[in-house]
Amino acid sequence: MHVDEVKPVSVAGTMAFRIGTLGAILTERFTAALVPLDLKPKHVGLMTLLEARGAASQLDVAKTMGVAPSLVVTLADHLERLGAISRVRDPGDRRRQLLDLTAEGRALLGRCLEVTLELDAELTGGLGPRDRAVLARVLGTLAAQAGLPV
Repeated sequence: MHVDEVKPVSVAGTMAFRIGTLGAILTERFTAALVPLDLKPKHVGLMTLLEARGAASQLDVAKTMGVAPSLVVTLADHLERLGAISRVRDPGDRRRQLLDLTAEGRALLGRCLEVTLELDAELTGGLGPRDRAVLARVLGTLAAQAGLPV
């Protein structure tokens, strides 16, 4: 612990508890906001991954997302029906299929961005510009450390 850190006296005062609880609340709100787009948060996660890294095999996506390959198949089936992703044969290994984001998928991610910006505004509405900037920087650092696209 650094000299300038204050040790919390209760679980409720820990960063893990606060971030976890806020995360649960935001996940619930995000999930509800995605209903009109016929999406769930994991769909957005898969599209975000493809946007950040380009075409990828279903197995690589599953490993990166930390989910079962069968879940990626289910997510990809739904996104393919929406026209958000395409499946193409890997030219280097014809047995594998690559998932790739389509133009419609990029447009759908744009609508997801609008939803998330509204949630950001709700979450940070009581903060000043400096505090919002610090929070964004710190969360970006934590996300990068966790291997998330930033």
